[in-house]
Amino acid sequence: MPRLGGSRASRASNHATPQSARQLNGAAGLLAASVLADSAVEHYRGSFENRAMYVPLAMATLNVLVSGHGIGDRRSGAHALRGASYVLGAITGLIGAGFHIYNVTKRPGGLSWINLFYGAPIGAPIALLLSGVMGMAAERARGGPEVLRNTANLSLGRVTAGAAAAGLLGTVGEAGLLHFRGAYHNPAMFLPVTVPPVAATLLGNAAYCGAGKDRWLTRWWLRLTAALGIVGTGFHLFGVARNMGGWGNWSQNVLNGPPIPAPPSFTGLALAGLAALRLLERRADG
Repeated sequence: MPRLGGSRASRASNHATPQSARQLNGAAGLLAASVLADSAVEHYRGSFENRAMYVPLAMATLNVLVSGHGIGDRRSGAHALRGASYVLGAITGLIGAGFHIYNVTKRPGGLSWINLFYGAPIGAPIALLLSGVMGMAAERARGGPEVLRNTANLSLGRVTAGAAAAGLLGTVGEAGLLHFRGAYHNPAMFLPVTVPPVAATLLGNAAYCGAGKDRWLTRWWLRLTAALGIVGTGFHLFGVARNMGGWGNWSQNVLNGPPIPAPPSFTGLALAGLAALRLLERRADG
C-alpha cells in the first residue's frame, strides 16, 4: 500500500514555500496599501500638479489587488500577471524616488534639513519599490525548490532577508527625520528609531550567515516590530485628533497631522522578514 504522507518535518518542508510566498504577498500588499494611502494624501496636498502623480496611486492599487490574489492562492506555481505587476510597481517606485529626490534638491538651498523636512518624502516611493521586490520574491518562491537553492549565488531566503533588513533601516531613517522635525515631544516617538534597527541587525545577520541556526530572537523581534507598526498607526490617529478641530476638521488635520499610513510599513517589512526566515528554514530542510 503506497504511503500517503511523509514525516511531519517533510510535510512542513513541502508546505513552507507556498506559505512563505503567501506571507510575502501579504507583506507586499501591506506596503502597497501604505503607499496608496500616503501618496493619495501627499499628492492631493500637491494638487496633483504633475500628471505623473497619479501613476503611483494606480500601481499601488494594482499591487494591493494582486497581493490579495496571491494571499488566497495556495498553488506552488508563479503567476505571470502578479509577477508583471510587481515588476512594474518596483520600477514605478524607483522612478518615483528619482522624482522626489529632484523635488528636494531643486528647492532653494538644495539638499538641506529644511528641504528634507518639507519636501517630497523620499521614503514613500521606496516603499513601493520594496513592495514590488517582496512581491517578486513571493512569485519566485512559488517556482519550486530549485529557485530556493540559488538566486544570484545566494538563497532566496538570504536575498529577501537582506532586502527586508535594508528596507527597515530606510524606514527608520524616514521616521527618525520626521520625528526629529517633531522634536520627539512624546517619548514613544523614540520607539521607531530604537526597536526596528535591532530587528534589521538581526535579520541582516540571518542574511549573512544563512540557514542552520535557530533564529528565535530574530523572529520574536520581528513580531515586536510588526506590532510597533500597528501601535504607531494608533499614535498617529491620536496625533491627528489632537489638532485643532480634531476629526471634525479631518480634511485639514489629516493633511497636516502625522502621516497615518506611514507606520504600517514597519509591519509589512517585518512580515517579509519572517517569511525570509521561513525560506531559510526550508532551505535547511531541503
